Amino acid sequence: MNEFTPQDAALLQKLGVSAPPKQRAAHTQRETRIIAGFEDIQRFVRETGRLPQPAAERDIFERILAVRLFRLRAREECRTLLQLLDTQALLTAAAHPASAAPDAPDAMNDAAVLEELGVSPDAAPPDADSDAITQLVHVRSTAEKRAAEEIADRRPCRNFVQFKSLFETTAEEIQSGVRKTRPIRKEAGFSKTEIQPGGFFILNGQTIFVAEVGEAFKAPNGDPDARLRVIYSNATESNILLRSLQRALYKDNASRLVSEPGAAGPLFSSEVEEGDLPSGTIYVLRSKSKEPKVARHRDILHKIGVTGGDIKKRIANAAHDPTFLLADVELVETYELFNIDRIKMENLIHRFFAAARFDIEIKDRFGQPVSPREWFLVPLSAVDAMVEKIKDGTIEQYAYDPASASLTKKS
Repeated sequence: MNEFTPQDAALLQKLGVSAPPKQRAAHTQRETRIIAGFEDIQRFVRETGRLPQPAAERDIFERILAVRLFRLRAREECRTLLQLLDTQALLTAAAHPASAAPDAPDAMNDAAVLEELGVSPDAAPPDADSDAITQLVHVRSTAEKRAAEEIADRRPCRNFVQFKSLFETTAEEIQSGVRKTRPIRKEAGFSKTEIQPGGFFILNGQTIFVAEVGEAFKAPNGDPDARLRVIYSNATESNILLRSLQRALYKDNASRLVSEPGAAGPLFSSEVEEGDLPSGTIYVLRSKSKEPKVARHRDILHKIGVTGGDIKKRIANAAHDPTFLLADVELVETYELFNIDRIKMENLIHRFFAAARFDIEIKDRFGQPVSPREWFLVPLSAVDAMVEKIKDGTIEQYAYDPASASLTKKS
């Protein structure tokens, strides 16, 4: 709207109308930035139900918000400016005793935050003063946007049940030696080409699974990159960039690459030769439980395991053992092993049928929940076929297809 001229004012005065006073801007540019920064914090609290924390394991932008909140609380002028907007009592530290103190050892200052984001501390707006609180800019810089793109927010994995057994089996295989882990170091020859679909890594103390690798594209520096779908053992997932995952693995001094299970080879032969040592027995059991969920699948629900002892003694107390679903069992089939590591054999079998694992939870005699993991929805014919492939050393060429209830050759 145009300003009133002196002539306009004189005319209005003759008419008995007062000229409206010149309106002052509601907030200065600096105050607007402070308010915008505070609104970012409020939005975070609404969406997560908690205060942002500065701990090192938190997302970098959460750490920025945590530092920002501490600075706002510490300045009276900011508290005065924001008091009417503070509907969540965020500026009152006493209202949130669980929040980290501003001088916590892991709290980050602005320079450290910007450095980790790859943003120069000197890249402040031209009109900003040297006070860090005035650098609360609502619109992110290009470098910040790029950092956010690389970090990729984690979110709950809605279909984690499909991956849970993979994590459990992999943990068992690492424990038993079926899978090996090796440190990830630049000097050890690790490269992004080793980040492939189906790969497992250990990052920041968590096991992660690369479920998908998207279409390749060129990064700003011209190098190839791709968007991943990474599943974490804590039931979250992210769509992190391949090169970002590579950098994270390099940055974590304890990160490790989890190997594929070793090829089974000729685990045992159909004939016993002189010098062979008995190693144990693969057993297949069928439950006699009257539990509806079990009874409904009785014909194809089998417990598959390996034992070095007398199987009949092993199952004698089945009705009192939650591993056997607290019910008597029927011995369906056995396969004798020679010169075999029983633990590795059992892990191989459980990994092979992992997609058909029977998900059930029962209470033991103390009322504690137990989830037996050796029960699978597979017909006996599929078990026979698997054993044959183990005998001829071709088991690694096959996978079990739950849809057809049969073995299929890998492409």
